[in-house]
Amino acid sequence: MYQKIMVPLDGSALAECVLPHVTTLAQACGAGQVVLVRVVEPVHLPTDPGVAIDASTLARIETEQRVEAEKYLQDVVKRLKGVVDQAKAEVLFGIAADALPGYASAHGVDLIVIATHGRSGISRWVWGSVAERVLRAACAPVMMVRPAGCPVACLHPEAAVAGERTT
Repeated sequence: MYQKIMVPLDGSALAECVLPHVTTLAQACGAGQVVLVRVVEPVHLPTDPGVAIDASTLARIETEQRVEAEKYLQDVVKRLKGVVDQAKAEVLFGIAADALPGYASAHGVDLIVIATHGRSGISRWVWGSVAERVLRAACAPVMMVRPAGCPVACLHPEAAVAGERTT
């Protein structure tokens, strides 16, 4: 059913909590390809008029970020070798919430598997939710995975799966 699975990663352990789900899905569905994607966002320049960054410094910083992102993704690809038939890495440049659905649409992605912090309330308003924005913007199905031990069920018992409630 799913031939091309996209997995957005940001370098964090939280984002990598999706990998066991991805490998199980890829094996069960006979997915032809798993695409690990990391988005390098533009450097935000300080607004203080006394601080200036020249174009060459900005270009060097962005190049370093891309190289680091590629190295990270290649390490993850190596870990998936032998577990997933075909895994590849893609580094994108832009705003993650925009770049991810755009890539999925342009490259025929069948499923997006993304981690979520499960934030709500003020922290979600302050930090935003890339996962939620991807969910709303992507044409492909999106599977959102919360990391093990996520406190959301404890905060919202009605959302807990039967038998997982703690008192």
